[in-house]
Amino acid sequence: MQFWGYKRKEGRAGIRNHVLILPTCACGSESCRIVASQVRGAVNIVFNTGCSDVAANTAMSQKVLTGFACNPNVYGVVIIGLGCETVPHNKLREKIQSMTSKPVVSFGIQDEGGTLKTIEKAVRAARDMAAEAAMQQKELCDISELLLGIECGGSDATSGIASNPAVGELSDLLVDMGASTIMSESIEWIGGEHVLAKRGATPEIHNQIIKVCKDYEAHLEAAGQDCRAGQPTPGNKAGGLSTLDEKSLGCIRKGGTRPVVEVLEQAERPTKQGAILMDTAGYDISSVTSMVAGGCNAVIFTTGRGTPTGNAIVPVIKVTANARTYQKMEDNMDVDLSAIIAGTKTYQEMGAELVHVVEDVCNGKMTKAEAFGFSDIAVDHVCRFV
Repeated sequence: MQFWGYKRKEGRAGIRNHVLILPTCACGSESCRIVASQVRGAVNIVFNTGCSDVAANTAMSQKVLTGFACNPNVYGVVIIGLGCETVPHNKLREKIQSMTSKPVVSFGIQDEGGTLKTIEKAVRAARDMAAEAAMQQKELCDISELLLGIECGGSDATSGIASNPAVGELSDLLVDMGASTIMSESIEWIGGEHVLAKRGATPEIHNQIIKVCKDYEAHLEAAGQDCRAGQPTPGNKAGGLSTLDEKSLGCIRKGGTRPVVEVLEQAERPTKQGAILMDTAGYDISSVTSMVAGGCNAVIFTTGRGTPTGNAIVPVIKVTANARTYQKMEDNMDVDLSAIIAGTKTYQEMGAELVHVVEDVCNGKMTKAEAFGFSDIAVDHVCRFV
């Protein structure tokens, strides 16, 4: 299988060719939004921190921001900072430039003389990058260039028995073709970690998966919290899920059955090809954020309850096996998998159909969240990851 993508000098291929307008802190986010609105081909993120953080949180923020800039779907980066944030714009620019050969420029609102002057310079820089990006021709890329993030959110009873198994089948098919997939949200492995750990390609990976779950529960216990107090969520319970164990056994199905070759910390870039896990929080938007920062060029998102979420940098393909959810949220759902529940198709058949859905998105078809211009991010600031 092949797709038409944008080759990057670092060796990966993007399925989009964005100019990313990147804030260093919350105070630069609105200027970034205005700049992106003025330049076709530019996208921005809204970043709600970057100032007055402890060192561990600053390190995670920088890991995510640099990961966004290095994502293969990004052609070039325009950074906007305020000037007094924890990591100033020029330092972030230098860090990104040390990791990639992409064009990167930066501006500080305090240095440039205020918002209007900064926006004017940033718009000119973004316009020039967009013009250069438009000249880049797509090339035929092997499926091994695809790194697909796998996420679930707003799960219900149909998730574990239909949509997650179908996406698990998709993951297996892609891995067999040479692509890589990442499954995250480690709190949703708890209760099923013994099943997931059996997929470890080595005894070390097996033990690592078990340790991730033990460490997560120990971290929450040290803070006087119990992960089972918030999981399943009220929406999960309304959708028919009764316990965290039940939820986890359904959640891990979306990762398929192939051997797990690597377990990553959040926002970390993979070093191996195949089925991969990422240790992230149990919040779908922050997990998608981490996988995008880790280099995913597309994400598939299963949901039973429904969600409108999207990401500015990568297309998010939302699928549901709940016919009522698809009918009520057709504006947001990309694929209806309810034929599995109806018994007219198997999850294996629907998984094979999802391969073609992913192929179309890789070749340029917009997801519904992309068409709306949705951009959701959340950086999980939890010191246990650092």
